Amino acid sequence: MAAVERITDVHEISFPELGWTFHIDPTAFKVFGLEIQWYGLLITVGLALALIYCFSKMKRFGIDPDRAIDAVIGGVLGGLIGARLYYVAFQWDQYKKSSFSETFKAVVNTREGGLAIYGGIIGALTIGLIVSHFRKVKKLPLLDLTVLGLLIGQGVGRWGNFVNQEAFGTNTNSFLGMTGGRIQNTIIRETQIGGDMYIHDQATVVWDKAVHPCFLYESLWCLLGFFLLAWFSKRRKYDGQLFLMYLTWYGAERFVVESLRTDSLYIGSSNLRVSQLLSAVVCIASIILQIVLFSKRRRDPESFVLYANTEESIKLIEESRRKRMGMPPEDEFDSDDDDDIDYNDILDDDDDDDDFNDDEDDDINSDDEDIENEDETSDDVSDENNKEDE
Repeated sequence: MAAVERITDVHEISFPELGWTFHIDPTAFKVFGLEIQWYGLLITVGLALALIYCFSKMKRFGIDPDRAIDAVIGGVLGGLIGARLYYVAFQWDQYKKSSFSETFKAVVNTREGGLAIYGGIIGALTIGLIVSHFRKVKKLPLLDLTVLGLLIGQGVGRWGNFVNQEAFGTNTNSFLGMTGGRIQNTIIRETQIGGDMYIHDQATVVWDKAVHPCFLYESLWCLLGFFLLAWFSKRRKYDGQLFLMYLTWYGAERFVVESLRTDSLYIGSSNLRVSQLLSAVVCIASIILQIVLFSKRRRDPESFVLYANTEESIKLIEESRRKRMGMPPEDEFDSDDDDDIDYNDILDDDDDDDDFNDDEDDDINSDDEDIENEDETSDDVSDENNKEDE
């Protein structure tokens, strides 16, 4: 491994093999004296993009946006709280102060990081599913859509780790290897006796060599996963399939990348990494469930009907649409109005163009058949008249 120079500027980040150098202050800007950090800003951007995408695709999953919005808000709040509590729980010694007020301030101060993605996922799903139960939103379709938003948020939010120079790995000679002023200071401090890296057998990591950009690995993996699952979402066979695929996809990546990281959360004083152990369990369990469900679907495909294709989903979405249009109660959706409703319009999406063309062709063929039948009838009548004249 080629040696790197000592960086004294804590805001400097370098990719030596690529020849890239950045000077990024973790503080993006100030508002009335309050410092706005890039870390929080990037998480907010990722969250906003995830919400925009998910709300635009709710009808594809048979979800009524008016009902789901409460579950989304609950999920966002639960995700933020869960991510922080999960991290603090495994780093309690770092946040425990001499008084309750000081401890509380340390716990709620997330301006310099300290959020754990698995805690965020657990918190978001727990609160979001509880709210969805009371709002009568189907859970499995909601989970399928949620994981697409998670992949967007994770892919964008990980760049907050880049700005803070955290979530880096062990030394590497890869062309993607990075270093920085804060990274080098962290390695020097934590490899000393008593430091976290020293305690967990990572004292061999040195500051004068490049390290793995673990944030980049995860960001690219999540964004790739989003595009793949978004493409597959039009071809899913049952509700909950995307959720299981996400657990497999993310669990496999996190298991590998976590083994490279130098700032993992550990179980007590052991060298067992919490996220790596959890990733292994999640990945294996999701694979087993997919195999079981695949086998069941082959035996009984009719029992696996997407909620978006059910009458209940179509009715709820149509009722919501009419309410937004301000229709009077007596004109709201009624079960007797089934024949007057074009379900394709209700569940319309970008991928419905082919279906529309097929329907149009069927109509043309049907018209042609009608014309042929009319001609045949006309000929028959003419023949009968000729016979009578004879």
